[in-house]
Amino acid sequence: MTLTPFRDIIALAEARKGGARELAKRVGASKPLSAKRLAAIPDARYLAMMTKCIFQAGFNWKVIEHKWRGFEEAFYGFNPKGLAHLAPEQWDAYSGDTRIVRNPTKIRAVLGNANFVWNTAEQYGSFGRRFASWPASDQIGLMAWLKQEGERLGGNTGMYFIRFMGKDGYIISADVTARLQASGLAIATIPSSKRDLRQVQEAFNQWHEETGLSYTELSRIAACSIGPNYLSD
Repeated sequence: MTLTPFRDIIALAEARKGGARELAKRVGASKPLSAKRLAAIPDARYLAMMTKCIFQAGFNWKVIEHKWRGFEEAFYGFNPKGLAHLAPEQWDAYSGDTRIVRNPTKIRAVLGNANFVWNTAEQYGSFGRRFASWPASDQIGLMAWLKQEGERLGGNTGMYFIRFMGKDGYIISADVTARLQASGLAIATIPSSKRDLRQVQEAFNQWHEETGLSYTELSRIAACSIGPNYLSD
């Protein structure tokens, strides 16, 4: 695969963001965690982040953040095994619980993901161990696993979950997609086919080998190099 050298993309991002130092500040704000630290995160925190990402999808993120303490209380600190064993009538009661956003489909996803996290922990010792062991060079495999085994964890929701938990990875935002297209990839404006996702992964793998930068850093720099996000953003 012939791509624009990433050093050229870095130069574009620096020019748009006010120089190397300013770009470094933006990119360095979200360093990925080590596999050891990811594996040590309690299962409840993984389920909590899944839930937050699902409820934020298509909704005002500030509203979810404002109500988040209520979510923690309503879902008992997101203990996966405990939630998986709640009686059906207790789940039905969430439809009238003002501590949370009362979206029935998303509430049901909490139950599905409680079982997903719990079952994974039973098999691997903890959800974090399985999540941490997945190589960044196969993020599309991790995304497929989350989508297939979890509830409502496909697409952007899965990518934001990966990023917000601190795992090394990219987000295929509109700006990142535009940079990939400008760098030589023939992919859709919203890459979702297996072919397009494979090309995206191969591009990031190539840039990672070229630069030694994390996938998180590559993604953030790529996003800063194109589109309407100039100095004021």
